[in-house]
Amino acid sequence: MTPNLSVDLCGVTLKNPVMVASGTFGAGEEFSQFLDLNRLGAVVTKGVASVPWPGNPTPRICETPSGMLNAIGLQNPGYEVFAKRDLKFLENYDTKVIVNVCGHSVEEYIDCVEKLSEESRPDMLEINISCPNVREGGIAFGTSPEGVEKITEAVKRVARQPVIMKLSPNVTDITQIAKAAEAGGADALSMINTMTGMKIDIRRRTFALANRTGGLSGPAIHPVAVRMVWQCAQAVKIPIIGMGGIASAEDALEMIMAGASAVSVGTANFHDQTATLQIIDGIQQYLEENNIEDIRELIGCVK
Repeated sequence: MTPNLSVDLCGVTLKNPVMVASGTFGAGEEFSQFLDLNRLGAVVTKGVASVPWPGNPTPRICETPSGMLNAIGLQNPGYEVFAKRDLKFLENYDTKVIVNVCGHSVEEYIDCVEKLSEESRPDMLEINISCPNVREGGIAFGTSPEGVEKITEAVKRVARQPVIMKLSPNVTDITQIAKAAEAGGADALSMINTMTGMKIDIRRRTFALANRTGGLSGPAIHPVAVRMVWQCAQAVKIPIIGMGGIASAEDALEMIMAGASAVSVGTANFHDQTATLQIIDGIQQYLEENNIEDIRELIGCVK
């Protein structure tokens, strides 16, 4: 018997639990020449705001041991271009679409979410709360439970699609942030976003990134991500999408056993454009070898 890989996420059925992490895959058009997007559980788009964002100055990417730092600054063309170009492209594929949303204020989030509520293609929305809140002196929305609950409630009031809150690991206790998102009405959580890091170029005696700090991703953060997913799975009742350094089927299965209903692959896409397909095949092979009929038997099996 072929194992069942489909999972339910906020009432939306994914053909398998493997999706791509926002910001590492564009909207899929560039990657479509390397893999069949129809095979993915979902395509998660790069973050979009209601108006274009220019992003940070260069250099804004550098390699680190077992990972990379990025300080892109959520550069995006804005909603109008995104809808006409990217959502239009994704109409050609039979896979779920999750749109990542960013903003500098509650009003900016609401504006973008209201516009996306009129679109038929997005199946879910992923709200990036690692954005700097300009009303609070640039402090990220996702660093205080009160702020997380407030932005979640605001988005839920206007969203037509299920709302996934993307959590930052750069906090003292991520379970408090997860509980706040749940209290605000979130349908699911995705975690973790990148961890703040820094690299210094000793030859030039300056920062490797123009922004000085950047978000660390890749295998280096995987054990931290697994720990945080497990902690939050014990603290909330809503589904979790696990991410952070997933580069193999084993990594993905760790996340699932820790409590994730689905997983996102990010940095691995940069060095292997078919990483997601290998992970899907690897999960199926694991289920077959261990006589497991349904992937859902493994979700949160480690207590």
